[in-house]
Amino acid sequence: MNQSRIDRVAANMAREGLSQILVTAPASVFYLTGTWVSPGERMLALLVKGDGSAVLYANRLFALSESVDFPLVEFDDTEDPIAMLASAVSAGKLGIDKFWPSQFTIRLMEARPDVHPVLGSRPVDEARMLKDAEELALMREASRKNDETLRRTIEGLREGMTEREVAAMYNAIGKELGASGPSFDTLICFGPNCAEPHHSSDDTVLKRGDSVICDVGLTWNRYCSDMTRTVFFGEPTDEQRRVYEIVERANAAGRAAVRPGVPMKEFDRAARKVIEDAGYGKYFIHRTGHGIGLETHEPPDCSATNEVIARPGMVFSIEPGIYLPGRFGVRVEDLVAVTEDGCETLNALTKEMRVLG
Repeated sequence: MNQSRIDRVAANMAREGLSQILVTAPASVFYLTGTWVSPGERMLALLVKGDGSAVLYANRLFALSESVDFPLVEFDDTEDPIAMLASAVSAGKLGIDKFWPSQFTIRLMEARPDVHPVLGSRPVDEARMLKDAEELALMREASRKNDETLRRTIEGLREGMTEREVAAMYNAIGKELGASGPSFDTLICFGPNCAEPHHSSDDTVLKRGDSVICDVGLTWNRYCSDMTRTVFFGEPTDEQRRVYEIVERANAAGRAAVRPGVPMKEFDRAARKVIEDAGYGKYFIHRTGHGIGLETHEPPDCSATNEVIARPGMVFSIEPGIYLPGRFGVRVEDLVAVTEDGCETLNALTKEMRVLG
């Protein structure tokens, strides 16, 4: 159990007026206990009390008793874990993780009608938003490996390759460098497919004149990386060059705006203004970024409406893009970590326009 993190969560609970919460998301359980459990359909719950105590409820088949040094209540498939948990919670408000399956929530409420359920994810989410030194070191290394994996992937691009083949090449290189796997489905787009921000890599073949978007990430010791680079296979058109230059400037403007004490929405505004001023505002169709850590998408998001104030330790993406339907698209993404006086860009792979082939 990481008591310092538990204590931060307890302090956040006090601000929310909560004396007890159930932490059930595997990533959040790992963050607080150092133990990763993928429960499937079985119940997993860490009961955290306002005094900083915590007890994990987990199925005996996960064999945790010999490997953990914190309070643990185990059960098997013939026992009722809800009854065990119901006897441990107190009457009144109970914060419940936003992702806990309703099959458990409803049964707990039936067993304890004197308990008032409320959304209880915020105390852990806010703790996880502020990465400590150990987490930042892991995320720097994850990004370093991501840089090298994508550098080698881009150098391996050849005419006639399919998007799926390039995605497989990226995944293989990442594994060779020691990553445990991609942090999300590797996204490779050619030509008109680049106009779809979340296009799924398919059998489209690379040809001259294509823009190529590589939106990729890998995990290192459970921590995620994420980065996007756009390159051109064959000589780009004047418009492709112009759009790339606009997006690269928007990325730089967004990163330059990042510093503690500023609302997250201002970083979105800084990047978006560059694209709007260039006349392409309606083609930037998503938020500027998202938080990242143990999960690829976690708070805080970098959007036009997010009033959350940036604080040292926050890590999120800056990823402006322009998407011209049926033609091409460009996105340039880096991860940044908020520092005491600005930000640190975790990616070092060049953003200079690259023309291949």
